[in-house]
Amino acid sequence: MPHPFDASDVLDLPLMAFLGTTEADGAPRTAPVWYLWEDGALWMPGSAGGSSVLRIGRDPRVSVEIVDYDNAGGILKHLGLRGRASVGPMQADRFRRLLARYLGPEDDWNPWFIGEIARIDDPDGRLIRLEPDSLFTNNVSYFRTGPVLATHTSPA
Repeated sequence: MPHPFDASDVLDLPLMAFLGTTEADGAPRTAPVWYLWEDGALWMPGSAGGSSVLRIGRDPRVSVEIVDYDNAGGILKHLGLRGRASVGPMQADRFRRLLARYLGPEDDWNPWFIGEIARIDDPDGRLIRLEPDSLFTNNVSYFRTGPVLATHTSPA
């Protein structure tokens, strides 16, 4: 029996998402990605020659799974999104907002990481956009705390 929750409870957190795509032969692939939920869509970084970007070019059907998990606190919230993704050019301002979710204020960013990995101004940078056709939430946080969901507050 699913226990739905407000998707923003997970989408607003800087968690890892897992992007599911398919190879040309139909084999499934997943890749961990950072994300930004903005304007009703999930935005994920990529590059022109990146494997996820190339697979989406062949078959835009994707899935994304995000889990908020805290074993000690008994928290387990699962969010699943499905739909057709699109790939567009890098949007530096949006990408900076995405990076700030994970790295904090821009003044604190590691220059090596920004220059070698993130490469904000790289012409090969891409943003993957998923405006989900379906969204599924399930809160099973009670698994450690008993019959009451760990995320529900007890009556006073």
